[in-house]
Amino acid sequence: MTVILLIAAPEGLRGHLTRWMVEVNAGVFVGNPSRRIRDRLWELLATRIGDGQAVMVEPAANEQGWATRTAGRDRWRPIDFDGLILSARPRTQPNENTPTPR
Repeated sequence: MTVILLIAAPEGLRGHLTRWMVEVNAGVFVGNPSRRIRDRLWELLATRIGDGQAVMVEPAANEQGWATRTAGRDRWRPIDFDGLILSARPRTQPNENTPTPR
């Protein structure tokens, strides 16, 4: 099973995904496309996501049984930690209203 999450996606991407998957909630798509279709869908998402975010969870031959792909702005990145896939949060840039730690 494959799950795709879209956040602030440009027009047309959600409609394109409904050709291959079911939208179970706003921006959440679930389906069982072949590896070839998954790769092509990801190429399309990664090139057209713009300022939005896209996350794909797909089957993989590892201990967890799944892997993730991310694209877009301010994305969480999958990190391999001793064979487990964990998500690394993007660092936030401190602004002038953020108190500095002492």
